[in-house]
Amino acid sequence: MSRIGRLPIEIPSGVEVAISESNLVSVKGPLGELKQQITPEIEVEVKETQIIFNRPAETKRLKSLHGLSRSLVNNMVEGVSKGFEIKLELVGVGYRAELLPNNVLDLVLGYSHHTYLQLPTEVKVEAVSDKRSNPIITLKCSDKQLIGQVAAKIRSFRKPEPYKGKGIKFVGEVLRRKAGKAAAK
Repeated sequence: MSRIGRLPIEIPSGVEVAISESNLVSVKGPLGELKQQITPEIEVEVKETQIIFNRPAETKRLKSLHGLSRSLVNNMVEGVSKGFEIKLELVGVGYRAELLPNNVLDLVLGYSHHTYLQLPTEVKVEAVSDKRSNPIITLKCSDKQLIGQVAAKIRSFRKPEPYKGKGIKFVGEVLRRKAGKAAAK
């Protein structure tokens, strides 16, 4: 039984939801417009201020698609109304981040060269470098999947290492640290 799939999605004010005959759900709100193709076996209907998902049979495949479809559309509704934000922290001596024109992120991560990343236009980036604190990269977007992909790509340039904790980590992420070499006797 998919407990997530049975929950209705409340549509906030200012958000419009349209469903085509081919089960293409489009959600439009103050922060943009998102579209998602839903499996034809899952029935999607809009009743007043709620979106309801139904499945015709109790097969394992349909049960999993039921919850997935509901989660995808819920993320779309939340994205166009509130938006999503991910913060990354650069931990290391000399690590810097700077936003260049044309939405290019310039990262200095201890390599012999700069690392450049061309960001999608939908993702808004802010790089803050205060004295005596680690640089913070803030990503904002209405598409949860896209912002997660971009954050994972940035983090992959220098993952945090377990001994000193240097690298790119999410703000609030707790790293498992190792002790290192034991002292010689």
